[in-house]
Amino acid sequence: MSAPQIVLSWSDWFSLFGHYLMLSLMSVGGAISTTSEMHRYLVEQHHWLTQAQFNNAIALAQAAPGPNVLFVALMGWQVGMNAGSTGAAFLGVTVTMLGILIPSTVLTYFAAQWGHRNRDLRAVRAFKQGMAPVVIALLLSTSWILGSASQHLATDWPLWLLTVASGLVIWRTKLHLLWILAGGAMLGWLQLV
Repeated sequence: MSAPQIVLSWSDWFSLFGHYLMLSLMSVGGAISTTSEMHRYLVEQHHWLTQAQFNNAIALAQAAPGPNVLFVALMGWQVGMNAGSTGAAFLGVTVTMLGILIPSTVLTYFAAQWGHRNRDLRAVRAFKQGMAPVVIALLLSTSWILGSASQHLATDWPLWLLTVASGLVIWRTKLHLLWILAGGAMLGWLQLV
């Protein structure tokens, strides 16, 4: 599928920035936990990215060394390139990265200091334990969006089998994630998934 040609006004750029500011405050399990909302906004609602561009941004950032939040920059870059210029691509990177980083960074800084000072309070311990299912649900929604990209759920069983097997290996072993990524890449290269 070819990349869409889009026209973005300044209000669209501000809307994109505001959306990533909001997502930043929701990214309890990291920016990757909000990809389902990014997908809804960028792919389904505005059609600023194709499904393939969305998946490629996440896959490339996860495979590359460095922080995995770089997938946000890649999405901003793709939105800008779809708008027609390298200058717009740099604007997309700036808008999305500042939006996803500023609120969560400030909140984390102050909340971590407060939480450390009050770590023995029952409410603090309960909050930490209560957030675990929320983070797991957000990550499961992300895997569903990425796994159902081809829209052929009946024929994608090898991909789902690999997903479940990878999850079990991560859960039950101490195997480094890069080995799992390499195994997935090899199966993809052999066109088995």
